[in-house]
Amino acid sequence: MALFLPLMLIILSTKIAGDISVRLGQPSVLGKLVIGVVIGPAVLGWVQNSDVIQAFSHIGVLLLMFMAGLETDIKELNNNRNSSIAVAVGGIILPLLGGYMTGIVLGLGNSHAIFLGLLLSATSVSISVQTFRELGQLKSRESTTVLGAALVDDILVVITLAVMMSFLTNEQISISLVIGKKMIFFALVILVGWKVVPYIMKKFSHLKITEPVISTAFMICLFFSYGAEYLGIAGIIGAFAAGIAVSRTEFKHEVEKKMEPIAYAVFVPVFYVSIGLSVSFEGFSNQLGLIVGLTLVAVLAKIIGAGLGARLTGFNMHSSLIIGSGMVSRGEVALILATTGLASNLVNRTYFTTLVIAVILTTIATPPLLKALYGKQSAS
Repeated sequence: MALFLPLMLIILSTKIAGDISVRLGQPSVLGKLVIGVVIGPAVLGWVQNSDVIQAFSHIGVLLLMFMAGLETDIKELNNNRNSSIAVAVGGIILPLLGGYMTGIVLGLGNSHAIFLGLLLSATSVSISVQTFRELGQLKSRESTTVLGAALVDDILVVITLAVMMSFLTNEQISISLVIGKKMIFFALVILVGWKVVPYIMKKFSHLKITEPVISTAFMICLFFSYGAEYLGIAGIIGAFAAGIAVSRTEFKHEVEKKMEPIAYAVFVPVFYVSIGLSVSFEGFSNQLGLIVGLTLVAVLAKIIGAGLGARLTGFNMHSSLIIGSGMVSRGEVALILATTGLASNLVNRTYFTTLVIAVILTTIATPPLLKALYGKQSAS
């Protein structure tokens, strides 16, 4: 019973907020993110964070990325690989330096300042994906480059985190093992996605049960996500890879048509709201200047760093800004990193809430940034 009312409030509020956002000329995802803060503990307190809410949220973001994989052209992804690598590297180096320098200015120790830089280097493109979709640009070259860059970003940030943890904490971490796991994951993804997934989809489609195709696709999504997290990669990368694998089968359109209602009716709205549930305004006024400054560093460093990578690989200035803006959202990836840093004493508890708010502000900033840039493109 404890879940029924919060779930009803989440679905109702996200639909209304999304509609209001569209009427105001913004992507609906912006309203859905903001309403999470409003109905969460920070303002009205109608919905509290819980293990069940987080579980629904996790499934929501996996489905979001799975559907992005379904709509991704693997040939275009491969054609833009050089740009994706350059965008990811630029989008890591500048935020890493910006975060480190900000930490030094704040008087943080060297290890805390480095971790702050790493935190700002993370990217979570789930919100960007939804914004690209709403703007009708999910299959654009800019969107494809952002998706590819997110894959590279995740790998590089995880490896960098492993190196940091081995040097800055007492944890004994094998860097070669971390890198080896990444290589194993992508080798398995290619093999299973190419040979096994089409076979399983075809065989299971003949089962005399209700919705065998969509059930099989959902299982594949969960399996790939589990494999990714088991081997130290974000589950959303596994879900994205699963979507690409299923898109190569004859069941692509059926899965796409039937998965979308499941995702957007329940799970994806919970994901949007769950981001806002982490916000707390306790001591907010005392650290307002720091929150604004840290958010600006986070946003500008990503736009400039990732945008420069795009510019150097053939994109014009406007497209580079779109790509840089698409990489701005730190989302759930940075929130997980912040929690990891707190547990390992690499994040000062005094600044933890500030970091969480800054991460959420970068996530909320992404939809209007992309909307503004695509609006400018249409006008021109």
